[in-house]
Amino acid sequence: MVILLTFLTLAAGFAVVVMLGLGLTALAARLVPSWAETAGQQQAGYAFVHLGFSLLSASAGGYVTARIARDNPLIQVLALALVVLLLSAMSALQARGKFPIWFLLAQVAITPLGVLAGGLLRLRVLGIL
Repeated sequence: MVILLTFLTLAAGFAVVVMLGLGLTALAARLVPSWAETAGQQQAGYAFVHLGFSLLSASAGGYVTARIARDNPLIQVLALALVVLLLSAMSALQARGKFPIWFLLAQVAITPLGVLAGGLLRLRVLGIL
């Protein structure tokens, strides 16, 4: 039962990361269409906004994971950060050549750090840290 609850907690946090990230990215592309990809080149403004949205969505996912976790919220946040790190790295490998290397490296670094920051914020609110 504990394993199922842990899995559901991680799945909920990951769903927040993905859904919020997709929603914010779509919103940015809709509000400022000139920032979206054109002819295979990404504009710097859009890249920085995308990285900011990634940080925000990852932080929200970490916060939700720590909020839902019953036992050891820090361990579950770290597990989500590891999952996000691995998936970000795999995504960066698939996207190499399509985006600048600095963007891919920043994306890989920002998402797990955002998850950790969100989880630590929740633990701070609880008075654990």
